[in-house]
Amino acid sequence: MSASKPRMPRAPRVPIASIPARGPRRRLEAPAAATPRAQAEAAIRATGERVTQARVQVLDALQRASRALTHHEVEEATASAGPLDRVTVYRVLDWLTRMGLAHRIAGEDRVWRFNTVAPSGSHEHAHFRCNDCSRVICLDEAPVGVRPRLPAGYRSQGVEVTVIGQCPDCRRPIRQEA
Repeated sequence: MSASKPRMPRAPRVPIASIPARGPRRRLEAPAAATPRAQAEAAIRATGERVTQARVQVLDALQRASRALTHHEVEEATASAGPLDRVTVYRVLDWLTRMGLAHRIAGEDRVWRFNTVAPSGSHEHAHFRCNDCSRVICLDEAPVGVRPRLPAGYRSQGVEVTVIGQCPDCRRPIRQEA
């Protein structure tokens, strides 16, 4: 039987951005009027998890978007800040969803779309999906009040309401050239 060395406990990781150059250690909080990137960093920091460049880039892209984005659209939106590989984007989107910073919406085309969660942390709202272009937006002003009665033994974990129709871009008449 060989004796193994006892393992030393690892020191907790501290994001570099939270260590001041001089003076006492303090938490950096993003002010209310901060940039979307600073808001993304603050939201990730608030989870108690590591603040990574990939997480900040993806959450920043979702915050800047006016609609829910597909994985491919997130890749395109983050490309200018430094390309992220496809697997990293998938993992970050999954992590943001698990942490309650984003939610995912299933599309008719079987493609997930991702959007940020309201500051209240609630996902109790409806969505609108365009039948023509598959654009999905959150309808924050349309709270979901549907609570169907379930058979005995069933337990609800949420209700999803999706309004379907045409977005303004798809409703525009097509001009025919003379």
